[in-house]
Amino acid sequence: MTLGIIIAVIVILAFLTFFTVDQQSAAVVERFGKFVRIGQAGLNVKIPLIEQIRGRINLRVRQLDVPVETKSQDNVFVRVAVSVQYHALQDKVFEAFYRLENTEQQITAFVFDVVRARVPKINLDDVFEKKDEIADAVKSELSEVMSDFGYGIVKALVTDIEPDQKVKSAMNEINEAQRMRIAATERGEAEKILKVKAAEAEAASKALQGKGIAEQRRAIVDGLRDSVGGFQKQIPGTTTQDILSLVLMTQYFDTLRDVGVSSRSNTILIPHGPAVLNDLSESLRTAMITANEVAKQHDSND
Repeated sequence: MTLGIIIAVIVILAFLTFFTVDQQSAAVVERFGKFVRIGQAGLNVKIPLIEQIRGRINLRVRQLDVPVETKSQDNVFVRVAVSVQYHALQDKVFEAFYRLENTEQQITAFVFDVVRARVPKINLDDVFEKKDEIADAVKSELSEVMSDFGYGIVKALVTDIEPDQKVKSAMNEINEAQRMRIAATERGEAEKILKVKAAEAEAASKALQGKGIAEQRRAIVDGLRDSVGGFQKQIPGTTTQDILSLVLMTQYFDTLRDVGVSSRSNTILIPHGPAVLNDLSESLRTAMITANEVAKQHDSND
């Protein structure tokens, strides 16, 4: 019976004497309510019934997400989400355990203070571009303050910037309008280039066409001059007017023939009436008589 009691007492004393601390953790040991030492990771010893573990503190890096609602310089309310990564310093476990009652609440307060001091000095459009500057300001401010409380700030990140829904819709409409204006400008420039190129091509075509017509008329004039001169030499007494009338009449019938032959036109509108037919007949008769007289005169000369 006595041996059993002794063994039980030894087991209880061993249980009260030895304790373990997990990796990346620290235990705070007090003696009669006063801090004595920090128990490191592994197996530790304390005086039973005199010393006790007041608490344990996590040394791992933790993350605290802090949503902050504030307004920008152009009076737009915006929600800024800040993530703070922090951890208790190995050599400042006493400060981390005793000096702050609520670590997360303290960090949240400082994040609110920094963000609401920075964002109201920046326009909404610039908030998106300067989010890294805001994050660096939060980290710098927290590192300086939280170091005295036994905490180190690993990183501060601005993870989200969300304006009011109406403001977001307005921004999207503005962006869409700008893109449509740019597209319209580009489309107008393209149409302008096409029209300019078409006008240049048409001008070049007209110039070539005019040059061709001029060459054609020059060739016709040269041919008529040669024809009139040769005809007068072969048939003496023929006047220039007679020859030109015959040539014009021939050209007239050739034109009618070409119009009839063309596959693109099957109708020609010409002045029609008794007077026109009489003029046409008279012109043909005069031309034939003139030709016969010229032929007779040529035969008599021979």
